[in-house]
Amino acid sequence: MGRTSDAKEKILNAAQTLIELNGYSALGVAEICKAADVPKGSFYYFFASKEALALAVLDEHWRLQRADWERVLGGNASAALPPLDRLRQLFVETEAGLRAGQRSCGTVSGCMFGNLTLELSNQTEPIRKRLQEIFEVQVEMVEKVVTEARERGEATVTDVREAARSVVAQLEGQVLFAKLYNDTQHLDTLWANCLALLGARAVSPITPAPLNA
Repeated sequence: MGRTSDAKEKILNAAQTLIELNGYSALGVAEICKAADVPKGSFYYFFASKEALALAVLDEHWRLQRADWERVLGGNASAALPPLDRLRQLFVETEAGLRAGQRSCGTVSGCMFGNLTLELSNQTEPIRKRLQEIFEVQVEMVEKVVTEARERGEATVTDVREAARSVVAQLEGQVLFAKLYNDTQHLDTLWANCLALLGARAVSPITPAPLNA
């Protein structure tokens, strides 16, 4: 079956699950193929190397997560909400996704991008570059929301770009702590800290829905 139309998708899905559970470095091609239930030859038909697979996993995960971020931060349905409400929604849905994952597998998986940054950024330049590109887009998306909030007088930061970078860094950092301690309570102060970073006032509570982390 190795070269059937769904073999590549099976390999990608298996690799993402294994990377989230066990990291990248110790992961072998044979283990990926076994989990995907495809012959080893299928792997090299679709991917030149394990690094090429990791880049494909990153791209697929970002494709899904970016769609979530665009929906929450700037999609048609969310555009009617004030900017800080939209930013809060991003945080709430991220928290909900991590808590749902913990209930499912017993551990907080964290953020794939943050996990691979810690594991691989000093080992493989293509992966480091791709992660940089992803985080820069995240910062740009948050920057647009912070700019809108400042224009409405709801945020008082002077350097919007750096404020957006700090928001993304704080989100990644709190998710890292939740993973380290396997305790989603480390996410409880996330929004209050973000408001402090932006010099902003609190907004009304939002009902959570899971978001790709």
